[in-house]
Amino acid sequence: MSHAPTSARCRTVLAGGAIATVTATRRPRSGRADVKCSAAGDPALAERMQQVLRLARHTEARIDSRDQVVVSIDVAPASHERDWELAVVLADRMVRGVWQADVGQGGGDVAANGWSDQWELGRVTGCTLSKAETGQMILGGQDGLAHLGALTGQPDSGASVACAHAWFPLHSGGINDSLCRVDVSVYPLDSRDGGAGADEEDTIAAPGLDPVQLLAVRQALAGARHFDGRALGRWRTVVRFGQTRFQGNSFELALVMADRLARGREFLPRARLIASGASGAWHAGRVDTVEGREAKCALILRHAAAGDRVLLPKAWEGELAPFAADLRALGASLACIDRIGII
Repeated sequence: MSHAPTSARCRTVLAGGAIATVTATRRPRSGRADVKCSAAGDPALAERMQQVLRLARHTEARIDSRDQVVVSIDVAPASHERDWELAVVLADRMVRGVWQADVGQGGGDVAANGWSDQWELGRVTGCTLSKAETGQMILGGQDGLAHLGALTGQPDSGASVACAHAWFPLHSGGINDSLCRVDVSVYPLDSRDGGAGADEEDTIAAPGLDPVQLLAVRQALAGARHFDGRALGRWRTVVRFGQTRFQGNSFELALVMADRLARGREFLPRARLIASGASGAWHAGRVDTVEGREAKCALILRHAAAGDRVLLPKAWEGELAPFAADLRALGASLACIDRIGII
């Protein structure tokens, strides 16, 4: 990143008319997190800033995690405001040399307002300000900057993001028991550099998870991709769970299968793929048993429908003959597996 500046700034207009300045600085990572954020004493806002940045990096074809980017905002917006998001994304891109701003003959800082519900697709959903209020500011939305590729004259890269879903039984013995959905979105990295200085876990984002859950997600995906042989260093990945408050590791098989579907490594079922299982050795493709067989099978049976494909650990197979028959009666199917890749 020697061509990139060591700092960059982007202004944004807050709801009350105040001007906030987003500052991004870059320094050698030295084992630190790839992104660090601070937000005028508001830790929740700092966490949201970090999520926005990691999602917005999703459709960048190259990755270089040798540096850490530290991003701050000097005036904290109200909790309901989101127009600051685009300024954070642009400051991050400028300091890493991904985008060079043209501020015109008058110079000065870049100014931007906009937000997105689809940062992982590189799309900018909207903005609460109008052009009449802003002058030369960069505004997000269909009438302004609709996607981040437009900054450098590139097409909308959202269509290049492949997404797949799977479900796993979320069982705690209460009225909130349900099938939880996990979505995996992958975007191909530029094969010319394969992600200089990055390891597989750095390319995986999972907004809303606590650090322990995030580590479990990253390790499961990195291990299962190692089993594929040529899957490492090829993808940027975003993982989203329908519910983020869960415990245990029985989600792992559903996560791994959603990832394999997104990367074209498995055939899509006619309806949903429902799975429960974990592994102590994903790098070997092994599927291990998990706790709660009877309760989870009962939960799956309550929610199963025609066309669903259910995957469970091979260790359960001897006890599942009645369960398999009930699934067939619903038009769903069952496979008990001890290894991925042979389904």
